[in-house]
Formats: sequence, structure tokens, C-alpha cells
Amino acid sequence: MILLDAALNNLWVIIAALLVFIMTIAVGFLEVGEFGEKYDRALLKTLIITGSAIFFMAFIGFNDAFAPTIGGIIGNPLYNGIFLGGFDPTVAGILGGTWWSMGSSYFNTGLTTTTYFLFETAFAAVTLALVGLIIFRKVRMSAFFLYSIVYFILIWAIPAAWIWNPTGWLAKMGMVDFAGGLVVHGAAGAAGLGIMLKIWQEEKRKKLRSSPQVSTNVNSGWLTLGLLFLWIGWFGFNPGSVLQFNTEALVVVITTFLAAAAACGSTLIFTKIILKRRPELIDGVNGVVMGLIVITPLAGFVSIGSAAILGLLGGPLFVYGEKIFARPKWFTDPAGLLAGHTFGGIFGILMIAFFAQQAFAAPSGAPALPNGLFFGGGMAALTQLGIEALGVIAVMITVFVLSYLSCVGIAALLKGSITRKDYNA
Repeated sequence: MILLDAALNNLWVIIAALLVFIMTIAVGFLEVGEFGEKYDRALLKTLIITGSAIFFMAFIGFNDAFAPTIGGIIGNPLYNGIFLGGFDPTVAGILGGTWWSMGSSYFNTGLTTTTYFLFETAFAAVTLALVGLIIFRKVRMSAFFLYSIVYFILIWAIPAAWIWNPTGWLAKMGMVDFAGGLVVHGAAGAAGLGIMLKIWQEEKRKKLRSSPQVSTNVNSGWLTLGLLFLWIGWFGFNPGSVLQFNTEALVVVITTFLAAAAACGSTLIFTKIILKRRPELIDGVNGVVMGLIVITPLAGFVSIGSAAILGLLGGPLFVYGEKIFARPKWFTDPAGLLAGHTFGGIFGILMIAFFAQQAFAAPSGAPALPNGLFFGGGMAALTQLGIEALGVIAVMITVFVLSYLSCVGIAALLKGSITRKDYNA
């Protein structure tokens, strides 16, 4: 029976991984739909992201994130050798056995090294795709490729090692992030801000007083297609993060999709109320995405009713977030990554301490997570809020600094600049 359960879990997570890989493609479609980007450039960037993720995560990035950590900071890069053990057929989890953290001492889901690698690599890929949105058109493709190497080996691996690795220092403190409110969405915003700062420094050298805006050209067909693929992909993103096929995984399907639907409606309503204009297709798309982002860090820890409330809160959060991030003139955020992914991801992380329920968290792999404040969690919930807030501060600062320094180094390699000459070409 145990072997059958493990086989089912592996099959489920492999399917979920493939759905998450679809999300990276969907981001490319969104670029075409929102900005009228040339198909070849958008899809070339998608191929670079996907190929780099698989290659460099297999090289050592997966070890950096998910091998037993060195001092709780980063995984041992040589834990099972480069390229998942290279030529060695005896490496655990390749032809037999499981990845160390998927055994009985930790998650006890029976996932093999290859299954878990594929799943987490898909997450790494889509996170860089989000970063690519925030620097849309402004960064040279060669610079973006070099950045992807550093990103998968170090920048993405750090928060994953701290939070999703059971030996990470934040994980040991009790921090949880179900499917990436911080590891994916918040960290993508921090990485994007680091790149934005380097872009602005280069723009100031050109005597610019504000960062030039990227032109947009909405194509409703491509925009809707991108959203649908993204929404479908989220079926693997959140439910797959249970890391086993059980009844909780099916609950997560509903919490995810319900939050997205609720946020879509509330975004359309608050666009009319706050911005005093008629809602458009792009507002509905942003609403769906915002709902998916907000529910991501706690989809496996909350009830279906809580998911509906969180989704409704996502609408005004996104509308106000866009107003706030539209004010600075030293960067452009054409896809609303800061307003959506950064605000939404951090908000969802902090809401764990308010909405979590042990009955849902335990089968999602977090049996020690206390009930939230709204469900009688008391001091334990307040402590959890402090842990989650500490994690947000640590990850956002670290990723921002690493991202900026990476861009400085890449610019030095590319004769002093990472930006394209013609942003709208």
C-alpha cells in the first residue's frame, strides 16, 4: 500500500510540474497580449528561461535549494553531485529510493529525486518569467541570459533553502509558505527591483529625469489566452504543492480557483469605485491573477470560506497597489508585478497568521502550524505573524541586494550596460 501511495504521489506531482511549466509559456503569451510584443522575442525569452532553469538547476541549483543545508543558509551544492548525480546510477532517488526530505523523517510523500527536481525547477522557471515581466523590453537578451545563470544557482535558491528546505533557518523557526507567496511572488518583485535600480542608474547617466515608459498595445485574444493558460497552470502550482495526492489537494483546487474568481469580481468593482473609470479586460485579468497570488502562500492552510474572503480582499489591494507604484518615476512596471506579485505575495504570507486552520494545514505538510488569530490561535498565531514578517524582511532584502549586485557584475562583462538602446523596438 505504501509503494502504491508513493507511485500515485509521484505521478500526481509530475503532472503538476508539467502544468507549472505551462505557466512560463503563459507569461510569454501575456507579454504578447498586454504589450503587443513580437512573438519571436517573447517566446525566445520563454525558451531561454525554461532551458536555463532545467540545465542550471540540474547542475547545482537544485542542491543549493533543497539538499541538506550548510548552517541553514544554503544547500550543500555537492550533496548528490552535479547534474543530479551525473553518471552514477546508485544515487538515491534516481533508480530507487526517495529524495531525502521526502522520506519519513520529514514530508513522507515518497517523491523521487527526479520528480521533486522537475516540480521545483518548474517553480524556479516561472519565477524568473515574472522577473522578466518587470524588466520588459529594457534589458538586453544577453544580459538576461547571464542573469538567469546567477538566478537559478543562487538568487532563487536562497529563499527556497531558507523556507522550503526543512533544514533552512526560517523553516526551523516555523515559517511556512505553502506554494510561494514569498519564495516566488515576493522574491520576484525584490529581484525585479534590484534590476530596476541598475537600469535607472544607467538611464541617469544618459541625463534622463524619469524612466521612459514602455509602450503597450493590448491584444485581447492573446491576453485572454495567456490568462487561461496561467490559470490552468495554477492547478499544478497550488494543488501540486501538497506534494501528495490526498483529499487536501482537492480542497486546494477549490481554494485556489475560488479566490481567483472572487478577486476578479472585486477588482472590477473597485476599479470603478476607486479609479472612477469603466473596467476593462485587463482589469479582469489582473484581478484573476491577484486572487491566485494572494491565495498561493496559504491555499493549503485555509478553508474554502477563507479563500473567498481573501480573494475579495485582493481586488482593492491590487487597485491601491497600482496607484502607489505608479507614482515613482525611476522605474516602470508595465505588467503590475510590484502591485500584484509583491503586494499580493507578502499580503498572503502575513494572512497565514490570521486565517490558518490546523485541520487543513496538517495534510498539507505543516502539522505544527497553529490556528490563525481568527480561529482562536492566540499568542501562537501572533508568534507566527512575527516569524512570517521576519522571513519577508530577510528574503526581500537579500534577494534585492543579490539581484542588484548580479546586474552590476553582468554590466561590467557587457561593457558597462545591461539595457537595450531602443526600449520599444
